Amino acid sequence: MAQFYSAKRRVTTRQIITVTVNDLDPFGQGVARHNGKALFVSGLLPQESAEVTLTEDKKQYARAQVKRRLNDSPEREKPKCRHFGTCGGCQQQHASVDLQQRSKRAALARLMKHDVDEVIAGTPWGYRRRARLSLNYQPKTQQLQMGFRKANASDIIDVGQCPILVPQLEALLAPLRECLSSLKSARQLGHVELVLADNGPLMVLRHTAALPAADKEKLERFSHTHALALYLAPQSEILEHVYGETPWYTSNGLRLTFSPRDFIQVNDNVNQQMVATALSWLDVQPDDRVLDLFCGMGNFTLPLAQRAAEVVGVEGVPALVEKGQQNAALNHLHNVTFFHENLEEDVTRQTWAQHGFDKVLLDPARAGAPGVMQHIIKLAPKRVVYVSCNPATLARDSEALLQAGYRIGRLAMLDMFPHTGHLESMVLFEHI
Repeated sequence: MAQFYSAKRRVTTRQIITVTVNDLDPFGQGVARHNGKALFVSGLLPQESAEVTLTEDKKQYARAQVKRRLNDSPEREKPKCRHFGTCGGCQQQHASVDLQQRSKRAALARLMKHDVDEVIAGTPWGYRRRARLSLNYQPKTQQLQMGFRKANASDIIDVGQCPILVPQLEALLAPLRECLSSLKSARQLGHVELVLADNGPLMVLRHTAALPAADKEKLERFSHTHALALYLAPQSEILEHVYGETPWYTSNGLRLTFSPRDFIQVNDNVNQQMVATALSWLDVQPDDRVLDLFCGMGNFTLPLAQRAAEVVGVEGVPALVEKGQQNAALNHLHNVTFFHENLEEDVTRQTWAQHGFDKVLLDPARAGAPGVMQHIIKLAPKRVVYVSCNPATLARDSEALLQAGYRIGRLAMLDMFPHTGHLESMVLFEHI
């Protein structure tokens, strides 16, 4: 016998609970306790209570969304940016800078099982000297969107201001939008990158079809008017230098030229302090031989060469090795050599590594340096400085050195990206 079921609409209601936040995680989320586990609530600060609804309930933790905040923390700040909360760039503008630094410092100390000796910081606003803005032409409105991606989404937030950008770049946002919107090829624009070098701003425009001559003329006029170097990128791997000088920045007083697509530290002030601190911690002597791994184009390598007898820089990207060699020649440093090597392989077998090193510095990407830690131990340096953009991989890699007879001499939190969830750090290891 056939049975028929009538579909009934299921109505579910989420339970509203009241919680009090007692901590802030490094990503700007408030941390409360509920049912014996951590409950993460975006937008809440320590000492704040709120009515919330659970959005995720796992075995070890849960997440919730604020329905109504019941009180304000004394460390709550009014966000400077009107896009805060929707733009994916910043997560912590609602928290005081002191609270941000304390929470990151505490997280780093927990991961490293060591007190943080110092916080290296600069100005919390107007610090970012590089930005990549997405472009999207809307046929219905015939408007060009220019801005950053929404948090956890691909939608673009139109921005006319950004208080974490250096003022010279923020001032370009409005006139740049006007210029790009007026181009005949506005539909074929992908993104635009803005970088502030020490010798002025530059712009890289990615376009997916050939630009008409009239559009190129408009872009060149814009570059002349605003004194910025212009680069066009018809394909992701092609860069056409149209106007302006080759960009450069300074590291410990040395001039480093770079391509607009080369990695440079976004926060110039903190970078200068970071380099000076690394030189101090390594205590480089005139007869030292120093190794700089993941050296890029010489941000640390060249300042090290000013003090040491010999410096070797090793990098996995050939273009950066070439740039490092050029920068060494530009600064008349003849005691530094750059090598292109796969740092997952045993670098101690290379001829340049046969004589050993007194000091080692490494500055890897977020994945850390698991493939190179045992090689560093074989080299047996007296001091190692590890600069990290990911505290989790730093803690993992540190174990190899600690087990090999090194101890943590100094630990610093680098506030490279205020108002964001990025936690950068550096640590000195000394051989016992």
